[in-house]
This record gives sequence, structure tokens and C-alpha cells, in this order.
Amino acid sequence: MAVVTLEHVGKRYGDISVIEDLNLQVGDREFLVLVGPSGCGKSTALRMVAGLEDVSSGTIAIDKRPVNRVAPKDRDVAMVFQNYALYPHMTVRENLEFGLRMRKTPAPERERLVAEAAEILEIGPLLERRPRQLSGGQRQRVALGRAIVRKPAVFLFDEPLSNLDAKLRVQMRAEIKKLQLRLGTTTIYVTHDQVEAMTMGSRIAVMRSGRIQQIGAPLEIYRKPANLFVAQFIGAPPMNFLSGRVEDRAQAVVTDSFFLPLPQSLREALAGGGGRKVVVGIRPENVHPAEVSPGDRSAAVLEVENVEPLGDEVVVHGRVGSDPIICKLGPQRVPLVGERMPIAFDLDRLHFFDPETERSLAA
Repeated sequence: MAVVTLEHVGKRYGDISVIEDLNLQVGDREFLVLVGPSGCGKSTALRMVAGLEDVSSGTIAIDKRPVNRVAPKDRDVAMVFQNYALYPHMTVRENLEFGLRMRKTPAPERERLVAEAAEILEIGPLLERRPRQLSGGQRQRVALGRAIVRKPAVFLFDEPLSNLDAKLRVQMRAEIKKLQLRLGTTTIYVTHDQVEAMTMGSRIAVMRSGRIQQIGAPLEIYRKPANLFVAQFIGAPPMNFLSGRVEDRAQAVVTDSFFLPLPQSLREALAGGGGRKVVVGIRPENVHPAEVSPGDRSAAVLEVENVEPLGDEVVVHGRVGSDPIICKLGPQRVPLVGERMPIAFDLDRLHFFDPETERSLAA
């Protein structure tokens, strides 16, 4: 199919730099997700690959062919937009055929390609309807079909599920992933939703302020975030952070309210860091209720401020001293608001970050 390569790509609008020195390679048949907050440059990067935005610096290549000066229609890419971008006066069939007609595809071939896409997406009964007669999910399928019929080398998705309700988003996530695996088309998918990124991408590129913070498999990024931003952005609820300092020859990290004894692997990673300030990160699922003895300073006591029962789990928000803490509990343990609940941390699941550079200190 196609390998997409971005080398030292930059994008500026006058004196404003939106993307700086973006380096990225998307492998043949890979499903890569660009994820990050609004304004981080992910959609701009996608539009530069599509040819809808000019490249200020660097090179974009598709299968080793530089495409900086190649017109969008000649790049062999197909883009699916957030707002579906269907022609309202055309039927579904006419929308699917439109790009093929523009390329002067013979009528028998058009009919074959449309029938094939309609079968894949299960929209055969909708072919004579107009977009206003379709639900949001059906419109999105038609938008996907319009991309499929072209049989492009690269699929580009720009937040295609943002306008759908929560239940339909879950369904369409699975359908798009299944479709990409079936077709084997190289895919770049842009979203601000980290759940979409985790569940859909074979690799994720986390972006912030026009720069890639970390690239890797979803679970790799979740388990070993490269910096504070990635740790906070990936995961729902987000990772907890505590300010502390390494003490006792790296035997423990001390916070304002308690101390955390460190396992041997982490002592070695933080050796020589006596007295240094650190940010401790811990995921909500690695925080548990604990049985403690009175006066035990190694225990943290969570003052419960909010409880969210979700059926299969309970998300508890509270504070340990001045630090906000979120934990996930099983449905059998539902604390009360105002309760003071002793908690413990999975010590082998701790993350440590430098408060100045925000980089991870230990794997």
C-alpha cells in the first residue's frame, strides 16, 4: 500500500508557528493515531499530508515520493471529515459515485465499486436516500464509503466521530478498526479523545503545542509515559500526581502527609538522588483501600469528596492533605462523601518525574 513519511515538517502562519520539526513515519498498512488537545497541531499535520495545507518547511513523502508540490487529487489519499461533507442534493449512490465520475471512471467500474463499498458498510438499502434522510451513523458510513470506493493508498480521518452520541461512537470505533484491518490501507487518524486513540491505533503519537511528545503502542505509552503531559493526558481518569522528595538514601519518597517506601528497582533508579524533588505519579486503579495502624505515617488517608458509581466500578475523588487523589474501587466498596478512608498504593506501579524538565525519571 503506502508508507507516509514526514521529515522536519513545520507549519507557520506569519510569525505564528503551529508545528515545529515534526518527524514521523507511518508504516505500510499501519493504523496510526495522532492524539492531543485542541490546538496542538494534529489536524494541521493531517491536512498537510492531504495537501489541503501548504508545508512551510520539511518534506512529506508517500512511498518515497515527495508530495509537497503535488495537488491533493494526485496524492492517492482519501479523507473523512468530522462533518461528513456529503452533498445534500445527491442520493447516497450519487455521493459515492461523485469522486469516481470526476476521475472519469467507466460506468460499469463505478457500479462495481459502489456495490462493493455498500456491501462492506451495509448501506445497500440506503443508496437511493438523501443525506437528510439518514441518521448520524448512516451518514458517517456514507462518508467512509466515499473514501473506500477510491481505493486510495492512504486513509486520513479528521475526528470523524465527534458528532456522534456516546453509544454510536463506541460502535463506529469498532467498525472503522475492523474496516481498516479488512482493507489493509495505511491510515492516519486524528482525535482529541484518548479513549479512541487507545482502542483504535496500532501506534499512538501524542502531540502537544506542535510537537510529538511520545510515539508507541497504546499500552506502552500507558505503562511508560515519557513525561508528565503524556502521563496526564493518556488514561481516564487521569494519573494522580504527588509532590515529594527522595530521602533516606533513596529508601523512600516523602510527601507532605506520608511517605512511600520504594521497591528495590526504584531505589536503584533514584540512587544518588537524596533530597531531590520529584513528582510521583500513580494511576487510579493502583490506589486501594488499606488497613493501617494508628499513627502509621506510611499510610495515606483519603478524605472523600465525591463518589461516582459506574456499575462495574466506583470512581472516588478526594484529597490526601493538599493533594487531590482519584482511585478506582470495586463495586463492593462504596465509601461515603466525607469519609476518611485509609489507602495504599501499588509501589511497583509508581512513576517518577522531574518537576523542572517534566521528563520521566524511572521506567
